[in-house]
Amino acid sequence: MTSTTGLTATAITQDLVRGAAELERTEHGLLPHRLPARARRQCDDPQLLMAESQPSGVRLVFRTRAREIELDTLPTRRTYIGAPPRTAGVYDLLVDGRLAGQAGASGGNTVIVDLATGNVENRAGQVSTVWFSGLPGDSKKVEIWLPHNETTELVALRTDAPVEPVRDEDRAVWLHHGSSISQGSNAASPTGIWPAVAAARGGVDLVNLGLAGSALLDPFTARTLRDTPADLISVKLGINLVNSDLMRRRAFGPAVHGFLDTIRDGHPTTPLFVVSPIHCPIHEDTPGPGAFDTDALAAGTMAFVATGNPAERAAGKLTLATIRDDLARIVAQRAQDDPNLFYLDGRELYGESDHTDLPLPDRLHPDAETHRLIGERFAERVLVGDGAPASRSARSR
Repeated sequence: MTSTTGLTATAITQDLVRGAAELERTEHGLLPHRLPARARRQCDDPQLLMAESQPSGVRLVFRTRAREIELDTLPTRRTYIGAPPRTAGVYDLLVDGRLAGQAGASGGNTVIVDLATGNVENRAGQVSTVWFSGLPGDSKKVEIWLPHNETTELVALRTDAPVEPVRDEDRAVWLHHGSSISQGSNAASPTGIWPAVAAARGGVDLVNLGLAGSALLDPFTARTLRDTPADLISVKLGINLVNSDLMRRRAFGPAVHGFLDTIRDGHPTTPLFVVSPIHCPIHEDTPGPGAFDTDALAAGTMAFVATGNPAERAAGKLTLATIRDDLARIVAQRAQDDPNLFYLDGRELYGESDHTDLPLPDRLHPDAETHRLIGERFAERVLVGDGAPASRSARSR
């Protein structure tokens, strides 16, 4: 589409942005963060800081009669020497809840990572304009979902008709935390990640704290969940604890209890789902750490392997099977005093039979079709229907 002239700029403010914990003022504009500054100050892990700055689930939401919309952004993309090229981020435009357009941003910053040496090179780039045209001229709710897989600074918003915030729609807020699968790895677009699919099907507003490689029971993440208003909360735990080989079974159980205790400090009665890992053959019975499959990389594809030894389970190393057993036990124990706590086995969302039909392309992350399957199943089990927790709960904060 071609950019138009005569558009009016609207300041991008917090009341136009959903799904972000805060907006950081930068040299160019506003950088959405999914973890607040106080959490980011407690961990300088580059993987975490990259993941939380990628605006999975973050979108601009407003009402307008505009036919033309322009959004200036400054993307930051990461490329990995020795790995296949990464797909560029996509911006999804929804009009009254329906996908009405998709676009990409050119230019932007580039972070080049050499997998062999660990060296990182930063290359500065230019602000890019994403535009949508030919929209209906009546009053409508517009959502621009930002890329789930690249850091995005918001620079300017321009339209050919006034913009106003969307007021309270009396929709339940679903707050979700998980790993790269929840952030959207291998999904085709930001509304195609499984939490977004589930939220659309369930008619709820999503706050997505899916953090690639970083669902590690961090206390600052639990405090962020504690302090975020929500009508329903889900925490999908396990895969990152295995493939990072971060802790042993002795530490895992108390860490889960502490994580849930912190969430309950802020949401004492909010429906809370603990979701175990989906089926992932490489880690079902083999501990981590996980690693890149070097043979696959040499052949030009991305794949992962588990490097642990199943015999190490006796020493307390974690596997997905172990984590599912422990999570089910912990939730059953706590549910005796907490009637709003529930367990969902991740294999109900994607199990062994699904892997036969829809194998994980890189042995770790679902593809676009599987993201949709997982999202639809989660909605059916948790969000849809008068008896679903999201429908019957009242906001706890």
